[in-house]
Amino acid sequence: METLLIEWASLLLRWLHMISGMAWIGASFYFMHIDAAIKPVADIPKGGEAWEVHGGGFYQVRKWLVAPDKLPPDLIWHKWEAYTTWVTGFFLLMTIYYLGADLYLIDPAVRQMSPMVAGAIGCGALAVGWVVYDLLCRSSLSKNEMALGAVLFVLVVAMAWGFQQVFSGRGALLHTGSVLATIMSANVLLVIIPNQAKVIQDLTAGRAPDPHLGYIGKVRSTHNNYITLPVVFMMISGHYPMTFSTPYAWLIVALVLIAGAFIRWFYNMRHSGRGSPWWAWGVAAAAILATIWITIISTPAARERLGWKPLQEAKVEVATAAVKVPAAVDDILISRCSMCHAKQPVWSGIVHPPKGISLETPADMARYKAAINLHSVLTHSMPPNNITDMTADERRVLATWIAGRS
Repeated sequence: METLLIEWASLLLRWLHMISGMAWIGASFYFMHIDAAIKPVADIPKGGEAWEVHGGGFYQVRKWLVAPDKLPPDLIWHKWEAYTTWVTGFFLLMTIYYLGADLYLIDPAVRQMSPMVAGAIGCGALAVGWVVYDLLCRSSLSKNEMALGAVLFVLVVAMAWGFQQVFSGRGALLHTGSVLATIMSANVLLVIIPNQAKVIQDLTAGRAPDPHLGYIGKVRSTHNNYITLPVVFMMISGHYPMTFSTPYAWLIVALVLIAGAFIRWFYNMRHSGRGSPWWAWGVAAAAILATIWITIISTPAARERLGWKPLQEAKVEVATAAVKVPAAVDDILISRCSMCHAKQPVWSGIVHPPKGISLETPADMARYKAAINLHSVLTHSMPPNNITDMTADERRVLATWIAGRS
């Protein structure tokens, strides 16, 4: 019962995270579109308006570049969707990757460490990532947008490579996305909203607002816009082992950053009336195709055909040597599960073990005991549709082993 309650808590938290994320991304894309679509009008110096039609009605959207002469009584702030997305995402990171560090974050074949150390590295990276990004944005480098963008690109790729040296592939991609998501949220919390509040304070006090505050807020908002698509990719990558079961996950991050940036650049150009650079889709498609190619040549079977040495093989042998699993359990998992859950699956159509879970060795079986309990004992969702005919008696054997009675 406790396991199922934890799963329900995870489901509800993930549900809220997705809903708030959709609201935040939707608002971000909408306002970028509105900014691009604004046309000058005589009564708004350095501003403009745009007309839209939706849901049977017409909307007139007007924008003042800095601020209007006076504020309306009701002002809508767009911030809570950003805050809710980050808070729920952080709790998911805590409950899945830090509390379940042995299962999802720590890979003995990469580096042995305690869950506390792994969590400290992850949380520290979130803070350091924001500080370095913010310092770069406040430096003289910020005067050259292209140069700043190039430096930030290298920083993110280097960060992804660094994560891959300490975490599992799944944890590395997830933490790269989490650092970027933290940067996005901190931009809202620490830059965009405070600057907007200062503008409102100046208006209320009868002072002319500083236009630079609005400019800085717009720059950070634009950064968020270009980061969004890669972040979403990294957050869902944990469900697709071909993205993280490769020594080149850091290169996948680089290519996804390129693809996402060019897609957003295309729409930003198109919505602002500066043309439709369709070639940008060619660049994005090439980046995605390169990503797919990397995952294909990185499979264990492909590496074997190319004569490449298996990764971290010696460390895995050392890590698995001392673990013992009852013979009956070993037989069940090998015969019912390992045709898919193996480093080189033999089931037709499966290239990587689902969710990156391999059940070939005693250490693997012990490591994923909680997942086996949930999917094969409590819910019977595995094997899928009981395709390998796992019997009720076999499930009881697994339950006894998991309960520690064998």
